[in-house]
Amino acid sequence: MDFDFVVIGGGSAGYAAARTAVDLGLKTAVIDGADELGGLCILRGCMPSKTLIESGNRFRTLRRAKEFGLRAGNLEVHGPEIIARKRRLIDDFASYRQEQLQSGKFELIRGRAKYRSPTQLEVELKDGGIREVNAATSVIATGSVVSRLDLPGLDETGYLISDDVLDLAEIPKSIIVLGGGPIALEMAHYLEALGSKVTVIQRSPNVLSSMDGDLAEVVESAFRERGLEVYTGTKLTKAETKSDGKVIHFEQDGEAKSVEAEQILQALGRSPATASLGLEAAGVATNRGRVSVEATQETSAPNIFAAGDVCGPLEVVHLAIEQGETAAFNAALHLEKTEGIAKKMDYRLQLFGVFTEPQVASVGLSEKELKTAGTPYDVESYPFDDHGKSMVMGETHGFVKLIAEPETGKLLGGSVVGPEAVDLIHEVVVAMHFNGTSTDLARVPHYHPTLSEIWTYPAEELAEKLA
Repeated sequence: MDFDFVVIGGGSAGYAAARTAVDLGLKTAVIDGADELGGLCILRGCMPSKTLIESGNRFRTLRRAKEFGLRAGNLEVHGPEIIARKRRLIDDFASYRQEQLQSGKFELIRGRAKYRSPTQLEVELKDGGIREVNAATSVIATGSVVSRLDLPGLDETGYLISDDVLDLAEIPKSIIVLGGGPIALEMAHYLEALGSKVTVIQRSPNVLSSMDGDLAEVVESAFRERGLEVYTGTKLTKAETKSDGKVIHFEQDGEAKSVEAEQILQALGRSPATASLGLEAAGVATNRGRVSVEATQETSAPNIFAAGDVCGPLEVVHLAIEQGETAAFNAALHLEKTEGIAKKMDYRLQLFGVFTEPQVASVGLSEKELKTAGTPYDVESYPFDDHGKSMVMGETHGFVKLIAEPETGKLLGGSVVGPEAVDLIHEVVVAMHFNGTSTDLARVPHYHPTLSEIWTYPAEELAEKLA
Protein backbone atom coordinates (compact mmCIF):
# COMPACT_ATOMS: atom_id res chain seq x y z
CA MET A 1 0.00 0.00 0.00
CA ASP A 2 1.11 3.56 -0.75
CA PHE A 3 -0.34 4.86 2.52
CA ASP A 4 -1.74 3.56 5.78
CA PHE A 5 -4.24 6.43 5.93
CA VAL A 6 -5.50 8.85 3.29
CA VAL A 7 -7.53 11.94 4.14
CA ILE A 8 -9.81 13.35 1.45
CA GLY A 9 -10.24 17.05 2.26
CA GLY A 10 -7.96 19.44 4.14
CA GLY A 11 -10.47 21.39 6.23
CA SER A 12 -10.94 21.26 9.98
CA ALA A 13 -11.99 17.59 10.09
CA GLY A 14 -9.40 16.49 7.55
CA TYR A 15 -6.46 18.25 9.12
CA ALA A 16 -7.40 16.95 12.59
CA ALA A 17 -7.52 13.42 11.19
CA ALA A 18 -4.18 13.77 9.41
CA ARG A 19 -2.42 15.25 12.44
CA THR A 20 -3.75 12.49 14.69
CA ALA A 21 -2.80 9.75 12.22
CA VAL A 22 0.78 11.02 11.96
CA ASP A 23 1.05 11.14 15.76
CA LEU A 24 -0.03 7.48 15.80
CA GLY A 25 2.70 6.54 13.33
CA LEU A 26 0.56 6.09 10.21
CA LYS A 27 2.00 6.87 6.80
CA THR A 28 -0.50 9.53 5.79
CA ALA A 29 -1.55 11.61 2.79
CA VAL A 30 -4.05 14.45 2.43
CA ILE A 31 -5.81 14.94 -0.90
CA ASP A 32 -7.30 18.39 -1.46
CA GLY A 33 -8.28 19.86 -4.80
CA ALA A 34 -9.71 23.20 -3.68
CA ASP A 35 -8.45 26.34 -5.39
CA GLU A 36 -7.25 27.58 -2.00
CA LEU A 37 -6.22 25.48 0.97
CA GLY A 38 -7.85 26.12 4.32
CA GLY A 39 -11.31 24.59 4.40
CA LEU A 40 -14.82 26.01 4.65
CA CYS A 41 -14.67 27.42 8.18
CA ILE A 42 -11.61 29.55 7.52
CA LEU A 43 -12.26 30.56 3.93
CA ARG A 44 -16.04 30.82 3.47
CA GLY A 45 -17.71 30.00 6.79
CA CYS A 46 -17.22 30.72 10.47
CA MET A 47 -14.33 33.16 10.40
CA PRO A 48 -15.18 35.46 7.47
CA SER A 49 -18.87 35.62 8.40
CA LYS A 50 -18.11 36.50 12.03
CA THR A 51 -15.62 39.14 10.89
CA LEU A 52 -18.31 40.84 8.82
CA ILE A 53 -20.90 40.44 11.58
CA GLU A 54 -18.52 42.20 13.98
CA SER A 55 -18.51 45.21 11.66
CA GLY A 56 -22.29 45.08 11.54
CA ASN A 57 -22.53 44.87 15.34
CA ARG A 58 -20.23 47.88 15.80
CA PHE A 59 -22.29 49.91 13.35
CA ARG A 60 -25.53 48.99 15.14
CA THR A 61 -23.98 50.21 18.39
CA LEU A 62 -23.26 53.56 16.75
CA ARG A 63 -26.80 53.73 15.37
CA ARG A 64 -28.14 53.26 18.92
CA ALA A 65 -25.92 55.92 20.51
CA LYS A 66 -28.86 58.20 21.43
CA GLU A 67 -30.31 55.49 23.76
CA PHE A 68 -27.24 55.94 25.95
CA GLY A 69 -27.17 59.74 26.00
CA LEU A 70 -24.60 59.90 23.22
CA ARG A 71 -24.53 61.40 19.74
CA ALA A 72 -22.74 59.89 16.77
CA GLY A 73 -23.06 61.84 13.54
CA ASN A 74 -22.12 61.36 9.91
CA LEU A 75 -22.19 57.56 10.12
CA GLU A 76 -20.93 55.90 6.97
CA VAL A 77 -20.47 52.34 5.76
CA HIS A 78 -17.34 51.76 3.69
CA GLY A 79 -17.98 48.33 2.22
CA PRO A 80 -14.58 47.92 0.52
CA GLU A 81 -12.82 48.61 3.84
CA ILE A 82 -14.97 46.02 5.64
CA ILE A 83 -14.08 43.43 3.00
CA ALA A 84 -10.39 44.44 3.08
CA ARG A 85 -10.29 43.88 6.86
CA LYS A 86 -11.96 40.51 6.42
CA ARG A 87 -9.43 39.48 3.77
CA ARG A 88 -6.48 40.49 5.95
CA LEU A 89 -7.73 38.36 8.82
CA ILE A 90 -8.72 35.39 6.65
CA ASP A 91 -5.40 35.46 4.80
CA ASP A 92 -3.68 35.22 8.18
CA PHE A 93 -5.88 32.33 9.37
CA ALA A 94 -5.59 30.51 6.03
CA SER A 95 -1.82 30.90 5.76
CA TYR A 96 -1.41 29.21 9.15
CA ARG A 97 -3.55 26.25 8.04
CA GLN A 98 -1.67 26.10 4.73
CA GLU A 99 1.64 25.93 6.60
CA GLN A 100 0.25 23.05 8.66
CA LEU A 101 -0.88 21.18 5.54
CA GLN A 102 2.45 21.79 3.81
CA SER A 103 4.61 21.01 6.85
CA GLY A 104 5.90 17.73 5.40
CA LYS A 105 4.53 15.60 8.23
CA PHE A 106 2.33 13.92 5.64
CA GLU A 107 2.14 14.04 1.85
CA LEU A 108 -0.15 16.71 0.42
CA ILE A 109 -1.64 15.76 -2.94
CA ARG A 110 -3.34 18.61 -4.77
CA GLY A 111 -6.22 17.16 -6.72
CA ARG A 112 -9.70 15.66 -6.60
CA ALA A 113 -10.10 12.08 -5.47
CA LYS A 114 -12.52 9.39 -6.59
CA TYR A 115 -12.80 5.86 -5.22
CA ARG A 116 -12.22 2.97 -7.62
CA SER A 117 -12.47 0.41 -4.80
CA PRO A 118 -12.41 0.52 -0.98
CA THR A 119 -8.60 0.78 -1.10
CA GLN A 120 -7.95 2.46 -4.47
CA LEU A 121 -8.31 6.15 -5.28
CA GLU A 122 -7.93 7.95 -8.57
CA VAL A 123 -6.77 11.55 -8.19
CA GLU A 124 -7.25 14.14 -10.91
CA LEU A 125 -4.25 16.37 -10.19
CA LYS A 126 -4.60 20.14 -10.26
CA ASP A 127 -1.50 20.53 -12.42
CA GLY A 128 -2.72 17.89 -14.84
CA GLY A 129 -2.62 14.14 -15.06
CA ILE A 130 -3.99 11.27 -13.03
CA ARG A 131 -2.42 9.62 -9.99
CA GLU A 132 -3.44 6.27 -8.57
CA VAL A 133 -3.30 6.14 -4.76
CA ASN A 134 -3.61 2.98 -2.67
CA ALA A 135 -4.95 3.47 0.86
CA ALA A 136 -5.22 0.79 3.53
CA THR A 137 -7.67 3.10 5.32
CA SER A 138 -9.13 6.48 4.48
CA VAL A 139 -11.41 9.20 5.81
CA ILE A 140 -13.88 11.25 3.78
CA ALA A 141 -13.77 14.87 4.94
CA THR A 142 -14.83 16.81 1.87
CA GLY A 143 -17.21 19.17 3.67
CA SER A 144 -20.35 20.63 2.10
CA VAL A 145 -21.59 22.75 -0.77
CA VAL A 146 -24.42 25.27 -1.05
CA SER A 147 -27.72 23.49 -1.66
CA ARG A 148 -29.43 24.29 -4.94
CA LEU A 149 -33.01 25.60 -4.86
CA ASP A 150 -35.27 24.40 -7.68
CA LEU A 151 -37.48 27.49 -7.92
CA PRO A 152 -38.93 28.51 -11.29
CA GLY A 153 -37.26 31.65 -12.62
CA LEU A 154 -34.59 31.87 -9.91
CA ASP A 155 -31.61 31.03 -12.12
CA GLU A 156 -32.78 33.50 -14.76
CA THR A 157 -33.44 36.20 -12.18
CA GLY A 158 -30.02 35.73 -10.55
CA TYR A 159 -29.17 35.49 -6.89
CA LEU A 160 -26.37 35.61 -4.35
CA ILE A 161 -25.18 32.80 -2.08
CA SER A 162 -23.41 33.24 1.24
CA ASP A 163 -19.99 33.03 -0.48
CA ASP A 164 -20.93 36.11 -2.51
CA VAL A 165 -22.03 38.11 0.54
CA LEU A 166 -18.65 37.48 2.16
CA ASP A 167 -17.04 39.51 -0.66
CA LEU A 168 -19.83 42.03 -1.18
CA ALA A 169 -18.22 45.47 -1.11
CA GLU A 170 -21.44 47.24 -2.18
CA ILE A 171 -24.20 46.73 0.40
CA PRO A 172 -27.54 46.39 -1.45
CA LYS A 173 -30.27 48.87 -0.59
CA SER A 174 -32.67 45.95 -0.21
CA ILE A 175 -32.41 42.17 -0.25
CA ILE A 176 -34.69 39.13 0.03
CA VAL A 177 -33.19 36.29 2.08
CA LEU A 178 -34.56 32.86 1.20
CA GLY A 179 -34.22 30.64 4.26
CA GLY A 180 -34.46 30.89 8.03
CA GLY A 181 -31.54 28.78 9.19
CA PRO A 182 -28.35 30.00 10.88
CA ILE A 183 -26.58 31.14 7.69
CA ALA A 184 -29.65 32.94 6.38
CA LEU A 185 -30.32 34.76 9.64
CA GLU A 186 -26.68 35.70 10.27
CA MET A 187 -26.44 37.25 6.79
CA ALA A 188 -29.82 38.96 7.25
CA HIS A 189 -28.60 40.42 10.56
CA TYR A 190 -25.32 41.63 9.03
CA LEU A 191 -26.91 43.28 6.00
CA GLU A 192 -29.64 45.02 8.02
CA ALA A 193 -27.05 46.22 10.52
CA LEU A 194 -25.30 48.07 7.70
CA GLY A 195 -28.52 49.65 6.46
CA SER A 196 -30.01 47.22 3.94
CA LYS A 197 -33.80 46.68 3.96
CA VAL A 198 -34.08 42.94 4.54
CA THR A 199 -36.95 40.52 3.97
CA VAL A 200 -36.66 36.94 5.26
CA ILE A 201 -38.84 34.23 3.72
CA GLN A 202 -38.85 30.89 5.57
CA ARG A 203 -40.74 27.78 4.49
CA SER A 204 -41.09 26.28 8.01
CA PRO A 205 -43.50 27.69 10.62
CA ASN A 206 -40.54 29.23 12.49
CA VAL A 207 -37.03 30.36 11.71
CA LEU A 208 -34.33 28.14 13.25
CA SER A 209 -36.72 25.22 12.81
CA SER A 210 -34.40 22.66 14.45
CA MET A 211 -34.47 24.57 17.77
CA ASP A 212 -37.26 25.14 20.28
CA GLY A 213 -39.97 27.47 19.01
CA ASP A 214 -39.72 29.87 21.96
CA LEU A 215 -36.14 30.70 20.94
CA ALA A 216 -37.18 31.33 17.34
CA GLU A 217 -40.05 33.57 18.41
CA VAL A 218 -37.65 35.93 20.20
CA VAL A 219 -35.41 36.21 17.14
CA GLU A 220 -38.39 36.84 14.86
CA SER A 221 -39.79 39.47 17.21
CA ALA A 222 -36.44 41.23 17.56
CA PHE A 223 -35.89 41.19 13.80
CA ARG A 224 -39.30 42.71 13.15
CA GLU A 225 -38.67 45.36 15.81
CA ARG A 226 -35.48 46.27 13.94
CA GLY A 227 -37.46 46.69 10.71
CA LEU A 228 -36.80 43.39 8.98
CA GLU A 229 -39.79 41.72 7.37
CA VAL A 230 -40.08 38.04 8.34
CA TYR A 231 -42.48 35.65 6.62
CA THR A 232 -42.76 32.09 7.95
CA GLY A 233 -44.86 29.08 6.93
CA THR A 234 -44.52 29.91 3.24
CA LYS A 235 -44.38 28.10 -0.09
CA LEU A 236 -42.12 29.66 -2.70
CA THR A 237 -43.71 29.71 -6.16
CA LYS A 238 -41.46 31.65 -8.56
CA ALA A 239 -38.88 34.37 -9.06
CA GLU A 240 -38.84 37.04 -11.73
CA THR A 241 -37.06 40.22 -12.77
CA LYS A 242 -38.75 43.58 -13.09
CA SER A 243 -37.26 46.78 -14.41
CA ASP A 244 -36.52 48.10 -10.94
CA GLY A 245 -35.64 44.92 -9.07
CA LYS A 246 -36.09 41.22 -8.42
CA VAL A 247 -39.32 39.64 -7.19
CA ILE A 248 -40.06 36.52 -5.19
CA HIS A 249 -43.59 35.16 -5.30
CA PHE A 250 -44.83 32.92 -2.50
CA GLU A 251 -47.92 31.69 -0.66
CA GLN A 252 -48.65 32.16 3.03
CA ASP A 253 -51.81 30.88 4.70
CA GLY A 254 -53.30 30.25 1.27
CA GLU A 255 -52.73 33.84 0.15
CA ALA A 256 -50.51 34.74 -2.80
CA LYS A 257 -47.86 37.32 -1.89
CA SER A 258 -44.76 38.85 -3.42
CA VAL A 259 -41.80 40.95 -2.31
CA GLU A 260 -39.37 42.97 -4.38
CA ALA A 261 -35.75 43.93 -3.69
CA GLU A 262 -32.51 44.87 -5.34
CA GLN A 263 -30.96 41.45 -4.59
CA ILE A 264 -31.88 37.91 -3.59
CA LEU A 265 -29.81 35.76 -1.21
CA GLN A 266 -30.41 32.02 -1.57
CA ALA A 267 -29.49 30.66 1.87
CA LEU A 268 -31.47 27.45 2.19
CA GLY A 269 -28.65 25.42 3.65
CA ARG A 270 -25.75 23.26 2.52
CA SER A 271 -25.45 19.67 1.31
CA PRO A 272 -22.65 17.11 1.82
CA ALA A 273 -19.97 17.29 -0.90
CA THR A 274 -20.06 13.63 -1.90
CA ALA A 275 -21.42 13.57 -5.44
CA SER A 276 -18.09 13.11 -7.26
CA LEU A 277 -16.36 10.72 -4.83
CA GLY A 278 -17.46 7.41 -6.40
CA LEU A 279 -18.72 6.14 -3.07
CA GLU A 280 -20.62 3.27 -4.69
CA ALA A 281 -17.34 1.74 -5.87
CA ALA A 282 -16.04 1.92 -2.30
CA GLY A 283 -19.16 0.36 -0.78
CA VAL A 284 -19.90 3.49 1.26
CA ALA A 285 -23.60 3.96 2.04
CA THR A 286 -25.22 7.38 2.06
CA ASN A 287 -28.56 8.80 3.11
CA ARG A 288 -29.65 11.65 0.82
CA GLY A 289 -26.02 12.39 0.06
CA ARG A 290 -24.85 12.30 3.67
CA VAL A 291 -22.34 9.55 4.50
CA SER A 292 -23.79 7.10 7.03
CA VAL A 293 -21.44 6.44 9.94
CA GLU A 294 -21.31 4.59 13.24
CA ALA A 295 -20.32 6.31 16.49
CA THR A 296 -16.74 5.25 15.63
CA GLN A 297 -16.98 7.33 12.41
CA GLU A 298 -16.72 4.08 10.46
CA THR A 299 -18.80 3.89 7.27
CA SER A 300 -20.40 0.78 5.76
CA ALA A 301 -16.93 -0.01 4.34
CA PRO A 302 -14.89 -1.23 7.35
CA ASN A 303 -11.67 0.52 6.31
CA ILE A 304 -13.27 3.85 5.36
CA PHE A 305 -14.28 6.55 7.83
CA ALA A 306 -15.94 9.96 7.52
CA ALA A 307 -15.79 13.20 9.49
CA GLY A 308 -17.25 16.69 9.36
CA ASP A 309 -20.10 18.06 7.26
CA VAL A 310 -20.21 15.00 4.97
CA CYS A 311 -21.68 12.93 7.81
CA GLY A 312 -23.09 15.38 10.38
CA PRO A 313 -25.09 15.36 12.57
CA LEU A 314 -24.22 19.03 13.20
CA GLU A 315 -22.17 21.17 10.84
CA VAL A 316 -19.93 22.70 13.50
CA VAL A 317 -16.15 22.86 13.72
CA HIS A 318 -15.55 21.49 17.21
CA LEU A 319 -17.43 18.30 16.31
CA ALA A 320 -15.67 18.02 12.94
CA ILE A 321 -12.29 18.12 14.70
CA GLU A 322 -13.33 15.51 17.26
CA GLN A 323 -14.75 13.30 14.52
CA GLY A 324 -11.50 13.56 12.54
CA GLU A 325 -9.44 12.59 15.59
CA THR A 326 -11.81 9.71 16.35
CA ALA A 327 -11.64 8.43 12.77
CA ALA A 328 -7.83 8.49 12.71
CA PHE A 329 -7.51 6.65 16.01
CA ASN A 330 -9.95 3.96 14.95
CA ALA A 331 -8.19 3.60 11.59
CA ALA A 332 -4.93 2.97 13.46
CA LEU A 333 -6.77 0.43 15.59
CA HIS A 334 -8.13 -1.24 12.45
CA LEU A 335 -4.57 -1.51 11.11
CA GLU A 336 -3.30 -2.78 14.47
CA LYS A 337 -0.95 0.20 14.66
CA THR A 338 -2.16 1.12 18.13
CA GLU A 339 -3.85 -0.56 21.07
CA GLY A 340 -6.98 0.11 23.07
CA ILE A 341 -10.71 0.15 22.48
CA ALA A 342 -12.45 1.98 19.67
CA LYS A 343 -13.24 5.61 20.36
CA LYS A 344 -16.86 6.66 19.97
CA MET A 345 -18.44 10.04 19.50
CA ASP A 346 -20.75 11.28 22.26
CA TYR A 347 -23.31 13.80 21.07
CA ARG A 348 -24.87 14.34 24.48
CA LEU A 349 -23.86 18.01 24.53
CA GLN A 350 -24.95 18.99 20.98
CA LEU A 351 -23.52 22.49 21.36
CA PHE A 352 -24.81 24.95 18.76
CA GLY A 353 -24.80 28.73 18.31
CA VAL A 354 -26.12 31.40 15.94
CA PHE A 355 -24.50 34.86 15.75
CA THR A 356 -27.59 36.94 15.06
CA GLU A 357 -28.70 39.82 17.26
CA PRO A 358 -29.97 38.60 19.60
CA GLN A 359 -27.67 35.59 19.54
CA VAL A 360 -29.02 32.07 20.06
CA ALA A 361 -27.28 29.04 21.57
CA SER A 362 -28.20 25.66 22.96
CA VAL A 363 -26.61 22.58 24.49
CA GLY A 364 -27.96 19.11 25.16
CA LEU A 365 -31.57 18.11 24.58
CA SER A 366 -34.31 20.54 23.62
CA GLU A 367 -37.88 20.51 24.88
CA LYS A 368 -38.93 19.51 21.38
CA GLU A 369 -36.70 16.41 21.47
CA LEU A 370 -37.77 15.43 24.99
CA LYS A 371 -41.47 15.76 24.16
CA THR A 372 -41.03 13.66 21.01
CA ALA A 373 -39.24 10.96 23.01
CA GLY A 374 -41.84 11.09 25.79
CA THR A 375 -39.11 11.79 28.36
CA PRO A 376 -40.23 13.57 31.56
CA TYR A 377 -38.36 16.76 32.41
CA ASP A 378 -38.48 19.92 34.50
CA VAL A 379 -37.81 23.29 32.87
CA GLU A 380 -37.28 26.80 34.20
CA SER A 381 -36.40 30.05 32.44
CA TYR A 382 -35.56 33.65 33.27
CA PRO A 383 -35.88 36.74 31.02
CA PHE A 384 -33.19 39.25 30.19
CA ASP A 385 -35.65 42.13 30.54
CA ASP A 386 -35.67 41.51 34.31
CA HIS A 387 -31.91 41.05 34.65
CA GLY A 388 -29.77 43.93 35.88
CA LYS A 389 -26.73 43.69 33.65
CA SER A 390 -28.68 43.14 30.43
CA MET A 391 -30.95 46.06 31.31
CA VAL A 392 -27.90 48.28 31.83
CA MET A 393 -26.58 47.13 28.46
CA GLY A 394 -29.89 47.85 26.76
CA GLU A 395 -30.00 44.23 25.56
CA THR A 396 -33.28 42.91 26.95
CA HIS A 397 -34.56 40.57 24.25
CA GLY A 398 -34.71 36.92 25.21
CA PHE A 399 -34.20 34.54 28.11
CA VAL A 400 -32.19 31.62 29.43
CA LYS A 401 -33.69 28.15 29.93
CA LEU A 402 -32.53 25.08 31.83
CA ILE A 403 -33.92 21.54 31.53
CA ALA A 404 -33.28 18.86 34.15
CA GLU A 405 -34.29 15.35 35.17
CA PRO A 406 -37.21 15.61 37.66
CA GLU A 407 -35.86 13.04 40.12
CA THR A 408 -32.12 13.80 40.15
CA GLY A 409 -31.81 17.38 38.91
CA LYS A 410 -29.20 16.26 36.37
CA LEU A 411 -29.01 18.88 33.63
CA LEU A 412 -30.35 17.60 30.30
CA GLY A 413 -30.12 20.79 28.30
CA GLY A 414 -29.91 24.53 28.28
CA SER A 415 -30.57 27.33 25.83
CA VAL A 416 -30.24 31.07 25.64
CA VAL A 417 -31.47 33.73 23.26
CA GLY A 418 -30.12 37.16 24.08
CA PRO A 419 -26.89 39.14 24.52
CA GLU A 420 -23.66 37.16 24.08
CA ALA A 421 -25.63 33.92 24.04
CA VAL A 422 -22.93 31.91 22.26
CA ASP A 423 -20.46 32.73 25.02
CA LEU A 424 -22.96 32.40 27.88
CA ILE A 425 -23.97 28.86 26.88
CA HIS A 426 -20.54 27.53 27.84
CA GLU A 427 -21.36 27.76 31.53
CA VAL A 428 -24.02 25.10 30.99
CA VAL A 429 -21.70 23.16 28.67
CA VAL A 430 -19.14 22.84 31.47
CA ALA A 431 -21.81 21.84 34.00
CA MET A 432 -23.23 19.19 31.66
CA HIS A 433 -19.79 17.93 30.64
CA PHE A 434 -19.21 17.00 34.27
CA ASN A 435 -22.76 15.61 34.62
CA GLY A 436 -23.73 18.48 36.92
CA THR A 437 -27.14 19.09 38.44
CA SER A 438 -29.28 22.17 38.84
CA THR A 439 -28.19 22.25 42.49
CA ASP A 440 -24.51 22.23 41.47
CA LEU A 441 -25.04 25.16 39.13
CA ALA A 442 -27.09 27.11 41.69
CA ARG A 443 -24.24 26.82 44.22
CA VAL A 444 -21.57 28.26 41.89
CA PRO A 445 -20.63 31.86 42.89
CA HIS A 446 -21.38 34.48 40.23
CA TYR A 447 -20.06 38.02 40.23
CA HIS A 448 -22.63 40.81 40.25
CA PRO A 449 -23.59 42.43 37.97
CA THR A 450 -22.76 40.08 35.10
CA LEU A 451 -24.68 38.48 32.29
CA SER A 452 -23.64 35.01 33.44
CA GLU A 453 -25.36 35.29 36.84
CA ILE A 454 -28.70 34.99 35.05
CA TRP A 455 -28.20 31.22 35.02
CA THR A 456 -28.53 31.12 38.81
CA TYR A 457 -32.25 31.98 38.67
CA PRO A 458 -33.54 28.99 36.69
CA ALA A 459 -30.96 26.78 38.44
CA GLU A 460 -32.32 27.80 41.84
CA GLU A 461 -35.91 27.20 40.73
CA LEU A 462 -35.04 23.70 39.50
CA ALA A 463 -33.08 22.97 42.69
CA GLU A 464 -36.08 24.01 44.82
CA LYS A 465 -38.31 21.61 42.90
CA LEU A 466 -35.83 18.83 43.60
CA ALA A 467 -35.70 19.66 47.31
